[in-house]
Amino acid sequence: MFKIDFSDQKLRAILIQTLVVGVLAYAIFWLVQSTSYNLEKRDYKLGFGFLNDPAGFDISFSPFYSFVATDSHIKVYLVGLANTLLISFVGCIAATFLGFSIGIIRLSSNWLLSRLAYVYVEITRNIPLILQLLFWYALLINLPRLKNSIAFGEAFFLNNRGLNSPQPIFGDDFIYVTIAIILAITVSIVFSRRAKKIQEKTGKQYPLFLINTASILLFPAIVYFIAGSPLEFELPVLIGFNFVGGMKIPPEFMAMFLGLSVYTASFISEIVRAGILSVNKGQIEASRSLGLKQNRIMKLIIIPQAMRVIIPPLTSQFLNLTKNSSLGIAIGYADLVHGFGGITLNITGHAIEVMAIVMSTYLIISLTIAFFMNIYNKSIQMDGR
Repeated sequence: MFKIDFSDQKLRAILIQTLVVGVLAYAIFWLVQSTSYNLEKRDYKLGFGFLNDPAGFDISFSPFYSFVATDSHIKVYLVGLANTLLISFVGCIAATFLGFSIGIIRLSSNWLLSRLAYVYVEITRNIPLILQLLFWYALLINLPRLKNSIAFGEAFFLNNRGLNSPQPIFGDDFIYVTIAIILAITVSIVFSRRAKKIQEKTGKQYPLFLINTASILLFPAIVYFIAGSPLEFELPVLIGFNFVGGMKIPPEFMAMFLGLSVYTASFISEIVRAGILSVNKGQIEASRSLGLKQNRIMKLIIIPQAMRVIIPPLTSQFLNLTKNSSLGIAIGYADLVHGFGGITLNITGHAIEVMAIVMSTYLIISLTIAFFMNIYNKSIQMDGR
C-alpha cells in the first residue's frame, strides 16, 4: 500500500506549495466567475471599443501632443502617459541630485550645515506627500497676478498662472546636432571603459571628466555652428491680459515637480548617508595617509564603494516617485490617473477596462525602471562578491 511519509521535509514542502497554488487558482476562478455573472446580469459587455470614441473634454497641459475635445480616448491615454513619464523623469533626476547633496552635507563637519540637513530630512519625511503637494500648489496659485509677474530678466515670468519661459524652436538641420550629441556620449562611454581597463593594467589615469565634458560640449557645438545655428528661442511677451509666445509651465506641473523631488530626496539622502558610512574608515584613513585630498578620496574611494550599497534602495525610491505621481489628481495635474483613469472612466463607465489599462501601464513602467537599474547595479558590483 502507498504510504505518504509526512516526516520528509521536501515532500511536506511540495504538498504545502501545491495546496497554496490550488487554493489561489480556485480563488481566481471564483472571482472571474462571480464577476462574469454580475456583469451579465447587469447587461454590461466588456470591450475596448470606447477608446475610439471622442473624449469630449479638454486637457490643460499637453506639451507633447496637440489635444482637442474631439480627439479619442486613446489620445487621452497617450497625453496622460506622456505627462506621467515627464514628471517621473525630471522628478527622479532632481531628487537624485538633491538627495546626494543633502546626504553628503549631513556628514559634513560643519555643525550648522549638518543640522540644517537633518531638519530638512526629518520634516519632509514625516509629512504626507499629498499634503506637501497641496502646500506647493497653494503657494504657487497665490503668487502675484499676471500684471505683477515676478520677472527674471526678459525671459522668465512667474505668476499665479505658472511660469512663462522661452520656447525653443528647432530648425530642420538640428537633427545633425542631435546625432552629434549621441555620438559624443557614445564615444565618451567607450573611452571611459577603455581608460578604466588601462588604469587597472598600468595604473595610468586619464582626466576623464575634462575629456568627456569637452567632447560632449565641443563636438555638438561645432556641428551646431556648421549647421547654421538651427535653434532659436521665442520669448514670452505680455500683450493685454496674457502672455503671447514662449512656453507656459502650469502651477500643477511645478507643484508636482517640487513636491515629488523634495519629498523623495529626503529618503535618497538617508540612503546616500548609509552608503557612505558603510565604507570602512580604515580605507579613508589609508587614503589620507597617502596624501590624497578629500575630494579625490570621495571620488575614487568612497563613492564607488558606496554606490554598491546605494543603488538597490535607490531603485525603490525611483519606483516610489513614479507611482506617487498618480497623486497629481489631487491638484489637477493631467497625468494618466487624472485624465484617462478619472475623466475617461466617469464618461464611458468602463471601469474594469480603464483600470486594467492604467494598472498594466504602471506595472510596465515599474518593471522597465527596475530592469535598467538592475543592469546598472550588476555593472558596478565587484567580482567575487
